[in-house]
Amino acid sequence: MFNNCTSLTSLNLSHFDTNSVNDMSNMFNNCSNLTSLNLSNFNTYSVINMKNMFNNCTSLSSLNLSHFNTNNVSDMSNMFHNCTSLSSLDLSHFNTNNVSDMSNMFHNCISLTSLNLLNFNAQNVHNIKDMFLNINNKCKIITNDSKLKIEYDSLKKNKSVLL
Repeated sequence: MFNNCTSLTSLNLSHFDTNSVNDMSNMFNNCSNLTSLNLSNFNTYSVINMKNMFNNCTSLSSLNLSHFNTNNVSDMSNMFHNCTSLSSLDLSHFNTNNVSDMSNMFHNCISLTSLNLLNFNAQNVHNIKDMFLNINNKCKIITNDSKLKIEYDSLKKNKSVLL
């Protein structure tokens, strides 16, 4: 919808009706100058695809997704890829039980210092490749999921996270 809106700097979608939307892939893809985004009343209950949703939003430093309902989402690949200004992200409320693809989800999020994935469940994820590639190695990742811990530790060991 706002894909490649590179001149867009601020967007308030708090009164945007998304009740019937099932695909939010590429919604803000390449909105590289977007610094402010209000999604406070987004209804994401029916959404199954969030691939590339915030991909390349390089100027976005914060994002409140605490109200997102991700129960039906199956694809989160590249969701925050190259969000180079994001410093913290709390996704602790995300339900990822139906997600099968998380590849490159946080790839190149070089400014992240805190990433809360406390309730993430990667049991059904088939593609987790490079999920944490090139994130800040000082980023505190909060998770109880062993699959995510192994993926992050593997990249860190191979120096595929930024030192």
